[in-house]
Amino acid sequence: MTGPKSTDDSSATAAAVIPPDERSNRLNTKAAGIIGLAVMCSRLLGLLREQIFAALFGGGMAMDAFTAAFRIPNLLRDLFAEGALSTAFVTTFSKTIARGGDADAWRLANKVATLTALVLGLLCVAGMVFSHQLVALLAPGFDADKAALTARLTRIMFPFILLVSLAALVMGILNAKNRFGVPAMASSFFNIGSIVGGVLLGFWIDPHFGPRALIGLAFATVIGGALQLAVQLPSLARLGYRFRPDIHWRDPGVKAILLLMGPAVIAASTVQFNVLVNSMFASTLGDGAIFWLAVAFRLMQLPLGLFGVALGTVTLPLLSRLVVAGRMDAFRSELARAMRWAMLLTLPSMVGLMMLAEPIISVLYQHGKFDADQAAQAAGALRFYAIGLAGYAALKVLVNAFYALDRRKTPMLVSLLAVALNLLFNWLFTFRLGWGHRGLAFSTGCIATFNFLLLYALMRAQLKGLESRRLLVLLAKVAVASIALLAVCAASSHWLLAGWRTQALLPKIAELLATVVVGAGLFGACGILLHIEELKELRDAFKRRLAR
Repeated sequence: MTGPKSTDDSSATAAAVIPPDERSNRLNTKAAGIIGLAVMCSRLLGLLREQIFAALFGGGMAMDAFTAAFRIPNLLRDLFAEGALSTAFVTTFSKTIARGGDADAWRLANKVATLTALVLGLLCVAGMVFSHQLVALLAPGFDADKAALTARLTRIMFPFILLVSLAALVMGILNAKNRFGVPAMASSFFNIGSIVGGVLLGFWIDPHFGPRALIGLAFATVIGGALQLAVQLPSLARLGYRFRPDIHWRDPGVKAILLLMGPAVIAASTVQFNVLVNSMFASTLGDGAIFWLAVAFRLMQLPLGLFGVALGTVTLPLLSRLVVAGRMDAFRSELARAMRWAMLLTLPSMVGLMMLAEPIISVLYQHGKFDADQAAQAAGALRFYAIGLAGYAALKVLVNAFYALDRRKTPMLVSLLAVALNLLFNWLFTFRLGWGHRGLAFSTGCIATFNFLLLYALMRAQLKGLESRRLLVLLAKVAVASIALLAVCAASSHWLLAGWRTQALLPKIAELLATVVVGAGLFGACGILLHIEELKELRDAFKRRLAR
């Protein structure tokens, strides 16, 4: 298997004592950093995409319709593409390489690609035919005109699921062969296509960007999906892979993927499914609630993409290889290490998002037709979503570990329980307590935390230990260091950013950036003084990079 010469830049000493053939069995923090930056680029472009659309269309009926229409095929993307299919394929493909080499792996990829194209092609046709029924089911609170617009947009965007499913397969092949940069950047091209195509086509259809211009945004979504697939194909070709249709699906590898996918359809996409359930509830709360939740969730995905997705992407093939090699001690150690990194990197982000929610959303979205009241509504949702940020990030790693161990039913059963609890919490917080769309965000954050804690306990029992004491010590140190960050954010909110609703944009940006930089710096300094090992690794890696 080809790959980077060094897979752990976080510790020069560790790299020096690990033989070359062993380095692929260590958590690739350099690759995780590359993926994190690439995913962050994609998330920022996604944020830019929503900023532009919010400024052009506002945060009311029009963007509610577009968001709901996009969410229907996007749910299927998480269920079949970047969720279940990607997880099951990477797990099986990595094991196939380890056992039989590239020739067997290429044959497996051909079979799975052919099956995916056929099944999801038929699914696209069905979704386009029954778009009205899907909208009635998933957005029951929409009036007739809003539902008709949503159904039309859904019909246009449904082929998106086929394109991104094939893109997820290509991404899985490249990741399994230790190619991480291009796959991680691929979704950036989706956002570029969506932004440029959406603005140009929307303006061509309606220069005033009324509801009809949303049709241009829908077609641009499909264009973006095609770009996400196309940009990865040259890297795939350089690996020596050539696609040949193969309908001989009675293959152990195909069977293994399908068996993994069944439970993974439920388990790997719990968060997105709960977000969709939230949309169903939000559709009954009037115009704007669906889009406010989408704005808040997008901002929470920035640190999640930078840290959680990167760690999850790197650890899946690594953990699969360690299981095949029978190295369970190394499996336990690398899994625990990845979760410590997830907690260290997301808990400070959680504090920052909760404390600075209003000025952050004001800076990013309060432009054009998106006003200060809508920014405040979205900020309320962001504050509650952020409660579950650390749980989301750790789940990206932990769920993959269960699939590497072939314990696919465990996350599925936990996810079923989580979905049931989400329905209960949605009713309780939104309608019983009257928290509106904020209650939906709070429910999602609570469910993510519950899901992680239960799966962590089950994995710890499975492995007979998971370095829990080291994790608790880290959490205690991070909590102490976060006090400094919290104090900076509180002081800034009281003085610098107190007038965020009426402040001019440039001073507000400068004051917000100053708050973030000072808060992050104090957190890092406190962490070093508290001897947080992972922060020292990060500091040392940064020093080595500067020295080079």
